[in-house]
Amino acid sequence: MTPFTFNTTPSLRMGAGLVRRLGDIVRPVCGNSILLVTDPGIVATGLVAQVLVTLRKVGLTVVVFDQVQADPPESIILKAAEMAVSDGVVGFGGGSSLDVAKLAALLGASNQPLAEAYGIGNAKGPRLPLILVPTTAGTGSEVTPISIVTTGESEKMGVVSSLILPDLAVLDPELTLGLPAHVTAATGIDAMVHAIEAYSSINPNNNPISRALAVEALRLMSRVLQRAVHTPRDIEARSDMLLGSMLAGQAFANSPVAAVHALAYPIGGHYKVPHGLSNALVLPHVLRYNAEVAPQAYAELLPHVFPEVSASGVEDAARKFVESITALSLACGLQQNLREMGIQKAALSKLAKDAMNQTRLLVNNPRPLDEAAALQIYEAAW
Repeated sequence: MTPFTFNTTPSLRMGAGLVRRLGDIVRPVCGNSILLVTDPGIVATGLVAQVLVTLRKVGLTVVVFDQVQADPPESIILKAAEMAVSDGVVGFGGGSSLDVAKLAALLGASNQPLAEAYGIGNAKGPRLPLILVPTTAGTGSEVTPISIVTTGESEKMGVVSSLILPDLAVLDPELTLGLPAHVTAATGIDAMVHAIEAYSSINPNNNPISRALAVEALRLMSRVLQRAVHTPRDIEARSDMLLGSMLAGQAFANSPVAAVHALAYPIGGHYKVPHGLSNALVLPHVLRYNAEVAPQAYAELLPHVFPEVSASGVEDAARKFVESITALSLACGLQQNLREMGIQKAALSKLAKDAMNQTRLLVNNPRPLDEAAALQIYEAAW
């Protein structure tokens, strides 16, 4: 067996209604005063007000930072870090809120400039105690040592370090019951992409634990995603999606993602397309490109993810896996091409050029991908 390393969040708590006891959960980890990091959309749902009640009920002093944006820029990270003068930090929301909370906890306890933390293993720490509470089932950020930041106008950089794994993740499926159908669909496909890319990654740290987690994540999510989208109050479907998203997060945190994410980032950066939808738009085309020379991983996944689909041989199984995942995206109501997002064909060459900056991800792809190949994939997705 090839040597590997596997890191994850040291403690997880999952259960419906846990958020109502969040004060009792937070205090032993974070102390008497906390910074709560969230976004305006979550505030508007009323969830933050409910959380503040349970936190203050046990005597916690809470400062709220609610300015998180999707694809958060450096300025938002730095504002949150300036407010992190508390005993600990709680991230509450989607992936962007959790990513900001990670870096607020890191920068709030260290003097390291943010620019010096970008890359793999460059964060120095220490950090403040940190708890993450996801309200979507998609990013798996609560168990990943990664925080993505938008630098400049559109480029994305990552801080990758086990230092920013939280001390505790709290998963309450009740928090996801109010998610709109399109958000449920996009974040669900995003989580499935995490598992698919983790399983097929050629990163040297691709390992048996990540592959097993990826398979279970895909098994769970593929059978309930449409229920979660079309029957939004189905707590069983929401629970399986939240668990599956977390398992996929554990998988790709250790066996990193590849070209789907590399090609999705420029779409989100330039056109503000939500990350999960950006992934969904390029997913089938990247998988087809990879399957031409590396079909084995997708063929292995087919019976676990789509057991009702039969195939004869590796190439046929890989092709049917791609067809099935594409059909699932369509059944969930997601847009299927870049034209629908208002992206002009003339812009595709710029997207392809920018995707080449994602070297951290491209090296993990099962098939080498250059700018010309990226352009062909964008053209197929257009």
